[in-house]
Amino acid sequence: MLDRRALLAALAALPLAPAPARRAVAAESGLVRIGYQKNGILVVAKQQGIIERRLEPLGQSVRWVEFSFGPPLLEALSLDGIDLGQTGDAPPIFAQAARSNLVYAAAQEAGGSGAGILLPKDSTIRSLAALKGKRVAFAKASSSHNLTIAALEKAGLSYADIEPVTLAPADAAAAFARGSIDAWTIWDPYFAIAEQGEGVRVLARATDITPQNTFFLASRPFAESRAPVLTAVIDALGEVAAWCTQHRGAVAELLSQGTGVPLAATRRAVDRTDYVIGPMTDRVAAEQQRVADRFHALKLIPKPIRIADAVWTPPARNG
Repeated sequence: MLDRRALLAALAALPLAPAPARRAVAAESGLVRIGYQKNGILVVAKQQGIIERRLEPLGQSVRWVEFSFGPPLLEALSLDGIDLGQTGDAPPIFAQAARSNLVYAAAQEAGGSGAGILLPKDSTIRSLAALKGKRVAFAKASSSHNLTIAALEKAGLSYADIEPVTLAPADAAAAFARGSIDAWTIWDPYFAIAEQGEGVRVLARATDITPQNTFFLASRPFAESRAPVLTAVIDALGEVAAWCTQHRGAVAELLSQGTGVPLAATRRAVDRTDYVIGPMTDRVAAEQQRVADRFHALKLIPKPIRIADAVWTPPARNG
């Protein structure tokens, strides 16, 4: 069994996608560029070719672009490097506050529930309240940023009570392995990989702290000018989600093959994922608004935003 240092060093060595280009060529009318990460429905869809088959009658092809986490994906979206992708709850809030022209096309409720706060096994921290004064690592503007703040609120602490250490997942894994941070907030598959190490302890899971929804986001020009194409993609993803719910073992194998993440860790992540895709309901939008208000109250985004302003309404269906 790997010890903590060896495990997290191995996690940090996972291949990451290159950063998106600062400038991108405008999209071709017959091409849909989809950004994805190392987990979730989009990886399964890519492996199965379901979106390609759904779009072929519309004269569309697909280009897949991999990202290490949500903020770079949405940066690419704002720079016209991709047309749509999936992220957790915080990235679109920061992007909208930065005037990114994005829309929420669909939601996966509780899609980010495979996340938590990790500690070294020998840590003296035994409660969320004991994070006071500690160095807590998370990826800035990511779902782990929101989860960290929500955890502090649950413990009656403020953001000022910890020393935030903002690091991308691989860098945080390395820092955790070196012992230079006290706690690490992270999501699957990184969370699932780390959980398997004897030298790692879970302080709290997302399911015990706050809802962690994920979203399918598109650029507004793409959604408005190619609405039938976006609708077809969301329909295809709904088909993938239904299949995933019934075939979790196969999902784990596909994800492992598509990402290089060990199968055992992938199975752990798959088993706790709710594979249901739906529209942006008032309930989901209200929860996302609470997240946005949380970041604004802490002055982590410069101005208040309205989630409702960025919710896409798909075209009415015939029949």
